[in-house]
Amino acid sequence: MLDMATRAGTQPEDKSVDVLIIGTGFGGIAMAIKLSEAGFSDILLIEKGSDVGGTWRDNIYPGCACDVPSHLYSLSFAQNGAWSRMYPQQPELLAYIREVTDSYALRPKIRFNTTMTEAVWDEPAGRWQVTTSTGSICARVLVSAAGGLHIPAYPALAGLSRFAGKSFHSARWDHDYDLTAKRVAVIGTGASAIQFVPQIAGKVARLDVYQRTPPWILPKPDRVFTGVEQKLLKLAAYRAVFRKYLFYIHELRVLAFMGNKQAQRIASNIARNNLAAQIPDPVLRAKLTPDYTIGCKRVMISNDFYPALARPNVTLITDPISDIRETSIIDQTGIARETDVIIFGTGFEVTTSFRHTRLIGRGGQSLADLWHETGMRALHGIAISGFPNYFMLLGPHTALGHNSVVIMIEAQVGYIVDTLRQMRKRGIGAVDVRAESQAKFIAKLETRLAGTVWQDGGCDSWYKDRHGKVTTIWPGAAGAYQRSVNRADLRDYDFLTTHAAQVTT
Repeated sequence: MLDMATRAGTQPEDKSVDVLIIGTGFGGIAMAIKLSEAGFSDILLIEKGSDVGGTWRDNIYPGCACDVPSHLYSLSFAQNGAWSRMYPQQPELLAYIREVTDSYALRPKIRFNTTMTEAVWDEPAGRWQVTTSTGSICARVLVSAAGGLHIPAYPALAGLSRFAGKSFHSARWDHDYDLTAKRVAVIGTGASAIQFVPQIAGKVARLDVYQRTPPWILPKPDRVFTGVEQKLLKLAAYRAVFRKYLFYIHELRVLAFMGNKQAQRIASNIARNNLAAQIPDPVLRAKLTPDYTIGCKRVMISNDFYPALARPNVTLITDPISDIRETSIIDQTGIARETDVIIFGTGFEVTTSFRHTRLIGRGGQSLADLWHETGMRALHGIAISGFPNYFMLLGPHTALGHNSVVIMIEAQVGYIVDTLRQMRKRGIGAVDVRAESQAKFIAKLETRLAGTVWQDGGCDSWYKDRHGKVTTIWPGAAGAYQRSVNRADLRDYDFLTTHAAQVTT
């Protein structure tokens, strides 16, 4: 393993490359590996942090873990036979990404501590002129692997600026601050909160958990692999079968999201029984019972969140916050609760994260302005009309609520590599998605979303944008998405005449 000083090394000089990749989480690392294997050697990755890992580098709150099994939440071409447990925890996931990075010798291609501040399409040159915190980069192809879970979301709360105590977001956890014997307020009961609340409930003096909407929570079938299982999982053939088993088991879950009433009934009954078994108090149980269809918001898995809420020093508060003062939080009933520290478990900007990116395409079109008006739109969630040679990983309509998102990443990586390979073969310098191809794709998705739990499940969620449209979720099975992007169809693109040479190796 390279030391941190080596990993954090930067190369601040201006540079010209064929392919520039933004981000070094699962997406960026997979993209670089597959491009290299396809013969594209002139690659540079930029990373705002000092190490690889993306989400699993940044989120280091107590109890941080994945809710997809280890052997499914990993790259198919870089499988790990040494996972310690069924569901990976943050340290093990970060170690895995580091190991893959090192085994493919990618670190020399990465410029760490480098943030992209602007990217402008140079029409005559057929190049992206990219401004970063460590210098300018000229790139013919720009791939965003920044992901959708990296910009913390904060609620607009009256008086928050007056609060004199400590406050931080779960994605920016302050491990130097000792929570022991403190009066803690947790705002939010999403995916992060249900993991860290049980970890801190036993050490704080009092824990007030402010809930806007209760999540549906299923039991988490997590456990440490036995010695026999670990030996078997080191065998590639056994591991491949186990991974396929996990894939198909998770694929079945999409039935509940797509409107299958029987599947919804089974899932909601499991969740209700889980709640009843762990929360005997009928008043607390009523507060924790969702009033929307399961799957409308992200379904959680946990074995210890409900027991944590039942502790005598923990209070679940469902009345909205009306004001925050120097040392207390006031709810709408007028009750004031003295508070030493506020922890935000309020997730990330997903449908609005694009507003933080200054990306300028053809004709001076800003992506932030465009998507503010239309909502997020992209062909296959990968390429955007008006932004030539720009590709995204985990773009709009490619998140999943039932299976591993790494599957989607690999499918998108394959599509981008195939697009560039075809361009190279045909001597095409730049391509731009045809507006009609993109519109046809979006119309088909919106038709498929009608009647699904994401669109019509009776809740508000981060799946929806300000227009009330679901712009994040793929409305179907992961396997269906894999097949839809198995090969790039260049008929969906216009070929642009530029002064730049074709994609090089």
